[in-house]
Amino acid sequence: MSEKKSDLESIDILTESYAALKKEIGKVIVGQDEIIHNLLISLFSKGHCLLVGVPGLAKTRLISTLASVLNLKFSRIQFTPDLMPTDITGTEILEEDRTTGKKVFRFMKGPIFGNIILADEINRTPPKTQAALLQAMQEYEVSAGGETLALEEPFFVLATQNPIEQEGTYPLPEAQLDRFMFNLWMDYPTRDEEVEVVRTTTGWETPDLKPVLDGETILRLQELVRRVPVSENVVAYTVDLVRKTRPDAPDSPAYIKEWISWGAGPRASQYLILGAKSRCVLDSRTTPDIEDVKAVARPVLRHRIITNFNAEAEGITSLEVVDRLLGDEK
Repeated sequence: MSEKKSDLESIDILTESYAALKKEIGKVIVGQDEIIHNLLISLFSKGHCLLVGVPGLAKTRLISTLASVLNLKFSRIQFTPDLMPTDITGTEILEEDRTTGKKVFRFMKGPIFGNIILADEINRTPPKTQAALLQAMQEYEVSAGGETLALEEPFFVLATQNPIEQEGTYPLPEAQLDRFMFNLWMDYPTRDEEVEVVRTTTGWETPDLKPVLDGETILRLQELVRRVPVSENVVAYTVDLVRKTRPDAPDSPAYIKEWISWGAGPRASQYLILGAKSRCVLDSRTTPDIEDVKAVARPVLRHRIITNFNAEAEGITSLEVVDRLLGDEK
């Protein structure tokens, strides 16, 4: 009974923290409420986010602002074609011990050893360098110099990507994409929002941001999300939805077999449930329903469904396929 009461108190803390985080971020970022909402869902679900949008939509500023309102170590990695894996993970250097005169190797930690990692323009570096993030994002550790070093948690990777510049870019491999819980697309602001952006960013005032959460509290809230109970019918709906994205599944719709090369894997089901849990807790509810799963389905599935030539010829995108699947469930 005491544990249940403690969880209810933690839910109150989480919802209050969520409101405070939105208020602080709103001092810098105008609009983009759904993007901010999903970023925080991903954070409390212990997931990573890929943020896609044309230049000038404040993707990088949003992430740096989030880092400012969380009392965590922030690292920014600018991905470029000449970036090497050791520029991310760290490298061994040869040092001389002044006491003994012996030369020894010492590992210098790279920027991956932080809490919030901004991988800016991640598709501008070759796959070999992109792969340096794989182990860190999945296992929260880095192998270097013959040793495996644990990363400090919470550990949250936020990557940005420009969808319109193709020259000098390297598409992310499916294995890399699958490490991201959400694929979020930032759209242009409304006219009123754009007016506010111009007004607030061309003046002399600098917003005073106050930290809202520290690492220990975030870890406790992430554990809370894991403890949220989920009914069997919600789990069954989630698994069935993901299985229908696979063209070789016996119960997948005809348009899936026609348009899709590869469907989503089990990690999609896991992230749908975790996202639904976080969403319900942020809404001060104690258990998620099917509507919570549907609400996070687009950012979870859009980068896990691979369309084929037939879909491309008809101009069908993976997001349109997801929307059709969700429409079938109504």
